[in-house]
Amino acid sequence: MNKPLRRIAIFCGLLVLALLIRDNWLQYVRAEELSSHKSNKRVQIERYASESGNIIVDGKPITGSKLTDDTYFKYKRTHTDGPMWAPVTGYASQAFGSSQIEYLEDDILSGNDDRLFFDRTMAMFTGEKKKGGNVVTTLNGKAQKAAFEGLGNKKGAVAAIDPRTGKILALASTPSYDPSSFAGRTDKDGKAWQTLNADKDKPMLNRALRETYPPGSTFKAVTAAAALEHGVVKNIDAPTDTPEPYLIPLSSTPMKNQHSGCEKASLNEALKVSCNSVFANLGDKVGRDNMVETAEKFGFNDPKIFTPVRASASVYNKEMDRGGNAQSAIGQFDTRATPLQMAMVTAAIANDGKLMKPYMIDKLEAPNLDVLERTEPEEMSQPLSEENAQLVQQMMENVVEKGTGTNAKIDGVTVGGKTGTAQHGENNSERPYAWFISYAKTDQGSPVAVAVVVEDSSGTARDDISGGGLAAPIAKKVMEAVLDGNQ
Repeated sequence: MNKPLRRIAIFCGLLVLALLIRDNWLQYVRAEELSSHKSNKRVQIERYASESGNIIVDGKPITGSKLTDDTYFKYKRTHTDGPMWAPVTGYASQAFGSSQIEYLEDDILSGNDDRLFFDRTMAMFTGEKKKGGNVVTTLNGKAQKAAFEGLGNKKGAVAAIDPRTGKILALASTPSYDPSSFAGRTDKDGKAWQTLNADKDKPMLNRALRETYPPGSTFKAVTAAAALEHGVVKNIDAPTDTPEPYLIPLSSTPMKNQHSGCEKASLNEALKVSCNSVFANLGDKVGRDNMVETAEKFGFNDPKIFTPVRASASVYNKEMDRGGNAQSAIGQFDTRATPLQMAMVTAAIANDGKLMKPYMIDKLEAPNLDVLERTEPEEMSQPLSEENAQLVQQMMENVVEKGTGTNAKIDGVTVGGKTGTAQHGENNSERPYAWFISYAKTDQGSPVAVAVVVEDSSGTARDDISGGGLAAPIAKKVMEAVLDGNQ
């Protein structure tokens, strides 16, 4: 071979080698990156080429798939009672992606999970259509409906948990939205998406998991637990040394009470009528570091609470001074909590001091209903001893029987609760938040713990906004729905 031909052959060989290297680089090294790239329409087209599996509540699907006229995107997602279930399911849109369970369990729902490889392979030989698996939730349909309808046109949220297992029974948020309204990729879907995102009331915000509020007097249940756990209170019926007026530490400002009779009130009496002065005093005596310790055992300051949807971290400030700690001990100042967090507090107290990890997915199923994965109850922490938990139960039951929470009474059932009206805005300039936390107890234990927050109570006079008046009746309906289902 002459020299010019040899050079051409070597050059062509190098080109082939470069092509092989490039091809292998794209197919193996960058395969995952390219397959998930936002500009790769083939992935989206394949995703909506077949019917998805469903999200299941009480044995029935609350989602579905609908055949479209689209040339490329054959099926789109549908939702039954979409606004009621949106805080649970999230959305799955051909144009705007997905969220929450629809996003986190997409591999199961689409049928692309590695555990469904055998099903996909068999479908190739049998000619059957590809099918997605199912996500079976822990939700209670009647409790969810009671929560959603109870909130009505109010802005707020409800979280309900089975204290014995950590199963989430209800997760409602209002105002809400219909995920089906923008599931496709038409102009109508685009306009629905833009309208929702422009809404100042934020209907797509999951207030039960992702919004934190000052918990107000509902946090006094945590302070009561801390006072007992750290030995500041040994007898819940003994007088405390709380003066009237009680001055906030490092300040000349007196702590205001909404009720009379708080001077030297016992812990039991103070929780019943919600004495700010007593709990601020106890928070100061427990001390910031011990208050932080107890709050964190309940789940505060933890950014990694997954249900599997991640919840925003609730906050008890680790660096505030004595005055800030005293105010935080009554659920104000820097203290903030999600409704899920306050349901966790209530669940731990109702479960004799043991906090179970909250979860919303019971199991994952293959298309043939074989169980691929099941969630087992898991203990998260022990915020307080069994003895002290039962003392807090006694006090919370006194709140419902004789105190500020009488609107939560249920005939024939023991109910414990705590009301809260949290200040909002600079110098309390905005309408306060109305809170209520509660649990129901039967001979078989406590099957439900609930937290309700009403963020915006339009149509209610400011002086009539209270946890007992607005939030307690909603909690009662949710508890009744769970109890009715357990009979």
